[in-house]
Amino acid sequence: MTAACHDAAKAGSLLGFFWRQFGDDFRNLSKRSLLNQEKICYRKASSIVFLRMRWVVFLRAVNVGSANRCQPALIAKELAKFGVVNIGAVGTFVVREDVTELVLRAAIAKKLPFKCEIMICPAKEIVDLAKENPLKGEAGNDIDAHVTILAKRPTKLPKLPIYAPSKDKWEIRISRVVETAVLSLRRRIENGRLYPNQIVEKLFSTPATTRTWNTIEKVAKILRENSKEI
Repeated sequence: MTAACHDAAKAGSLLGFFWRQFGDDFRNLSKRSLLNQEKICYRKASSIVFLRMRWVVFLRAVNVGSANRCQPALIAKELAKFGVVNIGAVGTFVVREDVTELVLRAAIAKKLPFKCEIMICPAKEIVDLAKENPLKGEAGNDIDAHVTILAKRPTKLPKLPIYAPSKDKWEIRISRVVETAVLSLRRRIENGRLYPNQIVEKLFSTPATTRTWNTIEKVAKILRENSKEI
């Protein structure tokens, strides 16, 4: 046997020795690695499910004047199995448990003594919007920030910003559109009669409902507290 062959045989025997001694450990380590990867993938998948299956609900024209009267707090209590949290008195709900949009929509409609538009947004959209805060620094003592939720995503966007009734004497400024959310500013002036919802519905030709930015922040806070994933 040549020296080269002898060295190769020796190396092979050493590798064989180590594999016989530590092969099980390597195999177990490999299995643990795969299991860890599976767990990581599962956690990521669970996170995606969370964001897709948890919702924020906005009812249109509820408890405005004498029309469409209901008790949002009672509705939330009756839908406790979905982890529903009521915010305010005009129909804003945070849904913290896994439920499909179809089932959720039907359950809420069943609790209402009248027909109304039900806007349902994925939790992540609201959390991301609050985090970005596109109107930060633009609201002030006499200017309020609002978010109007459309019943459906617009297929075509107008050139923004849009002022109403006019640019030099505006009460409403439509600033941005994110998914189904239309962001606007409302200037509080004497004898002012305009509100973002009427401007947005006319502009996009679709039903909508409006909330203050403070409400959006409350919604996002509840969602963040309820999960470490967002």
